[in-house]
Amino acid sequence: MITAKRLEGIGEYYFSQKLREIDELNKQGKNVINLGIGSPDLPPHPDVIKVLQEESAKPNVHGYQSYKGSPVLRQAVAAWYKQYYGVELNADTEILPLIGSKEGIMHICMTYLNDGDGALVPNPGYPTYRSAVKLAGGVSVDYELTAEGHWMPDFTKLEKVVDSFNDGGAGRIKLMWVNYPQMPTGQLPTPELFERLVAFGKKYGILICHDNPYSFILNESPKSLLAVPGAKDVVVELNSLSKSQNMAGWRIGTLCGAKPRIDEVMRFKSNMDSGMFLPMQLAAAKALSLGKDWYESVNKTYRERREKVFELLELVGTEFERGQAGLFVWAKVKGGKTGFQVSDDILYGTGVFITPGGIFGSAGDNYIRVSLCSTVGKLQESIDRIKKLNK
Repeated sequence: MITAKRLEGIGEYYFSQKLREIDELNKQGKNVINLGIGSPDLPPHPDVIKVLQEESAKPNVHGYQSYKGSPVLRQAVAAWYKQYYGVELNADTEILPLIGSKEGIMHICMTYLNDGDGALVPNPGYPTYRSAVKLAGGVSVDYELTAEGHWMPDFTKLEKVVDSFNDGGAGRIKLMWVNYPQMPTGQLPTPELFERLVAFGKKYGILICHDNPYSFILNESPKSLLAVPGAKDVVVELNSLSKSQNMAGWRIGTLCGAKPRIDEVMRFKSNMDSGMFLPMQLAAAKALSLGKDWYESVNKTYRERREKVFELLELVGTEFERGQAGLFVWAKVKGGKTGFQVSDDILYGTGVFITPGGIFGSAGDNYIRVSLCSTVGKLQESIDRIKKLNK
């Protein structure tokens, strides 16, 4: 059998491949400590699990659900956005629950991109943006983020890129992927950045797609791009319970935006799945109703871990900012090696896996990224192993 042309240039997701390699090393007795993937190791709040247990025991909750998601979940998302982001959303028309926000990236690309249309993608940035654009028949147009530019777009360069692409005749730039707090760099947004993004989208008729799963992690002031006046004209926002609520395996996210955008994406999504298990949606609604003390307790744990990661990164010999948000610490490699070389040296020398920054794009080649999703004990063991390697 011959695979479709849309798969040309699309490899297996890096972490899928790397986890298989780590599994083989473990079978050889290596006992690898994985500091790569941002999968929270902490559980959801006990009350969330209790709702899932109680609702799952009911006899009438096991059938197909609404394609638009439970009204209870949509209302919970609306209340969450109003409380923490100051954004008013109509629960009936401006919210679409997703089976994880990752699927929303694909849905958006499939909804709006024709063959040859372009999508602006951050470099470094989440690899799925590029993959989804290509699978939809579009063209990924990288915009480089740099430490000198505080990991924010250079709008002067962006305008030239858009003008050049649109004048080429094959298609036009229709989407722009942005992600703040930024992954993998941990850069927080500024009000000025968000205002410029909305203005840029309006000027060029580009849909600004904001992927916003990290806003509650090590961040005192969660922000939504939809809070900018007039943002709904050109912005859709993805959010997720994976990180902020420790529910990565539950696969629950949401798309928020103006009614026409939700309706358009719904046309595609409704042909791809048949909704989520109702008890999971009700448990998710409970998770979104938790108070600030929940986020404070989660962040207390991550702050303790981050101090250990700082210690590890200093030992490795890197430069990094201490004010990063999100589930990772992004660090620049010194000494002329690439992030891939440092990652492999540490993995094969100590049995500790650290993500090479180059998987997020060429602008990350000289960086590594360390996850905070391991206990202080595991992080200390990693430090001890690296110390032995350096002797």
